[in-house]
Amino acid sequence: MKNSKNKVVLKPLNRDEKENVYLKKLGKRIKELRIKKGYTNYEYFAFENEIGRAQYGKYETGGNIQFDTLIRIIKALDISIKDFFSEGFD
Repeated sequence: MKNSKNKVVLKPLNRDEKENVYLKKLGKRIKELRIKKGYTNYEYFAFENEIGRAQYGKYETGGNIQFDTLIRIIKALDISIKDFFSEGFD
């Protein structure tokens, strides 16, 4: 958005936009840990850990995720919850 002097003015994020930012960060963290664990293909990781492949793909791109599903993914990545959230969420 621009004001009358053609300067860019950033508007504050609304609640949905704020949540979306965190979901994107969450998805990015899941993806980087999956790759670090040696799974170059998200579908193989999802299949091997009995998570719906299409839904898992949405998680990695910032789709909404239930907490119990997140915990299953963190366990499958063989990382603690504390370590999972230690990077990428500042």
